[in-house]
Amino acid sequence: MKEATSQEIMTVTAARLLRDGVVCFVGIGIPSMAANLARLTHAPNVVLIYESGTIGTKPSVLPLSIGDGELAETADTVVSTPEIFTHWLQSGRVEVGFLGAAQVDKFANLNSTVIGPYESPKVRLPGAGGAPEIAALAKETLIIIEHDKRKLVERVDFVTSAGYLRGGNERSEAGLSGGPSAVITDLVVFEPDSVSKELVVTKIHAGVTKEQVRDSTGWDVRFANNLCQTDSPTDQELVALRDLVRRTKEARRKLS
Repeated sequence: MKEATSQEIMTVTAARLLRDGVVCFVGIGIPSMAANLARLTHAPNVVLIYESGTIGTKPSVLPLSIGDGELAETADTVVSTPEIFTHWLQSGRVEVGFLGAAQVDKFANLNSTVIGPYESPKVRLPGAGGAPEIAALAKETLIIIEHDKRKLVERVDFVTSAGYLRGGNERSEAGLSGGPSAVITDLVVFEPDSVSKELVVTKIHAGVTKEQVRDSTGWDVRFANNLCQTDSPTDQELVALRDLVRRTKEARRKLS
């Protein structure tokens, strides 16, 4: 079988963190890919929720957006968007939020609003969507992002969705429970330090060096004393992932 790419390793590693049977609020893009891979492999009973109001959705191809008909057609039920946020998220029924972003900083704050100053940005991004509420109210948050110094920064240009703010107890002092439990990249897995809440590398993917990680991170990155290597993707995981990607590409070709 063809060797796994760095993005496939990232996706598989993130998928493995999603436990079977949990209720997961999913973001579009790579989080959706990882969440659906988990559903197709080790977590068949995961309940996937999307912002459009689909609950228990089981798409055969990856959705283009939260309004993709594939989500509604394969869902156990569909409710209104306000009900998703009030009845499910605000009431504490969402166990895991699965998110991506344009920037993540060393305290796991997310930026999907602007690059540069808010008043005169270099780039204006798509914006928040439901991510701020998911990051604030899910019992834990998983974040997936490509490892790049422009994306993993000392401090995000704008805090769209709260991680641990400026670290320590600041998140809890702001009245927020939960918080990011892991940031998964194509090089490593970060987890927050139990006291400072700064992201620390706890796992490193096969073939990746510490120097490579340092050079690709926008802060003076720390490595855990018990740093370990990520388990390589299995053939089963790669077959499921590649088949999902193939079906998605075929479906999109038919739409073009």
